[in-house]
Amino acid sequence: MKAFMDEDFLLQTDTARHLYHEHAALMPIYDYHCHINPREIAENREFRNIAQAWLGSDTYKWRLLRSNGVDEGCVSGSDVSSREKFQYFAESLSRAIGNPLYHWTHLELKRYFDCDLVLNGENAEKIWDICNERLLSAEMRAQGIIKQSNVQVICTTDDPASDLKWHKKIQQEGTCPAKVLPTFRADSLLNIEVDGWDTYMRYELGESAGMDDISTMQDIRDAVVKRLDYFASQGCQIADQSLPYMAYVPAREFELDDVVGKVINGKGQPSKEAMEQYKTAMLMFLGEEYARRGWTMQLHYSALRDTNSTRLTSLGSDSGFDAVDTHNCAPGLAKFLDALDKAGHLPKTIICSLNPADNIVIASLLPSFTGSEVLGKVQQGAAWWFNNNKAGIEAQLATLASVSVLGNTIGAPTDSRSLLSYSRHEYYRRILCNFIGNMVENGEYPADMKTLGKLVEDISYNNACRYFAF
Repeated sequence: MKAFMDEDFLLQTDTARHLYHEHAALMPIYDYHCHINPREIAENREFRNIAQAWLGSDTYKWRLLRSNGVDEGCVSGSDVSSREKFQYFAESLSRAIGNPLYHWTHLELKRYFDCDLVLNGENAEKIWDICNERLLSAEMRAQGIIKQSNVQVICTTDDPASDLKWHKKIQQEGTCPAKVLPTFRADSLLNIEVDGWDTYMRYELGESAGMDDISTMQDIRDAVVKRLDYFASQGCQIADQSLPYMAYVPAREFELDDVVGKVINGKGQPSKEAMEQYKTAMLMFLGEEYARRGWTMQLHYSALRDTNSTRLTSLGSDSGFDAVDTHNCAPGLAKFLDALDKAGHLPKTIICSLNPADNIVIASLLPSFTGSEVLGKVQQGAAWWFNNNKAGIEAQLATLASVSVLGNTIGAPTDSRSLLSYSRHEYYRRILCNFIGNMVENGEYPADMKTLGKLVEDISYNNACRYFAF
């Protein structure tokens, strides 16, 4: 029987072990998409205890606790002490066999706390003490974690109206070992169907852009250009859009003005077609602006958000009540990419669907939209969110390899709110090396270790460096 999570964890062959230990493990981390609060980095946050570090904002762990019947006040609330929350988590984790959270948790214990114990309800107090003692070290403050994780680049997720003051502070102080850059997250601009969109456009976006009135589609474009310019001045080169689904429904300018005016003036919600027309126009405009600036556009879709309306009311969005959605996004995605390409405005693009059935759709589209300026101009993003597990990563790698070019992929981001989540890169790289190693040992690819080593190093880090060129 193989030992639990030894140095060859997830590495089933000699080739896989060689590729991971001699190549993948040595590469720095290029975290081009995460949800870490830049304030934590700017203030070099110190964590008082392991519950604060692990359970403060990690919705993966919140979902585990809820699934094991833990009351909400003991999950996201303050009904119990941090020590009691940690106890609930330790007891719940033992039941999570097959869940990547089990692996991530123990990788974090090993890499950041030098703890090889298997967390459970019985030894929770001992591990609590070990972790809290370690958290007293300067190495376990925010910037220390980044340094020991060998992170070179961090791209946060930032609203278009943000003043980016924490990014400015990070740049001014110059103490963070990684380059920390903002990402232009356009959701607030696109979500015309959401209550409060009109207030956001008039006041938050308008004020940040120095505009007194926003009432037409062109007003929105003008305001967005000003915000894009501001983000660019702070080093931004990536934008992200999260959409329920991909649609392509062109409209004339007067139709766009009609829907914008209707919503901004509080005269009702847009129809489904009007909403799709507006989002299509905005995405086309944004894509053109990104291309003009040399930015990368990320598209995330097929997430079913906020499925529990009661919890949405009490806790707000992004609290761990989301699920996988299903839509036929292939026609809309293809038409959108084609329209940008036809106009000569297709930017570098990374596409992620939360629905694993879309793996083949996205991978098969990639060779249709290429460019000589960079390898893999249009990318399929790594297995995302609920797919970020052993089976999901393997499925994404297999599909991409079978219909596109695996060697050009830019690897995986952290996509996390926790600074301790950098062990997820190790998890991905081990699975990648095992996937490649199995093909080699099965005679499906030559055992050319020089070529294979470069391939693994490229996917782990080098491809992202070339692709983004920060």
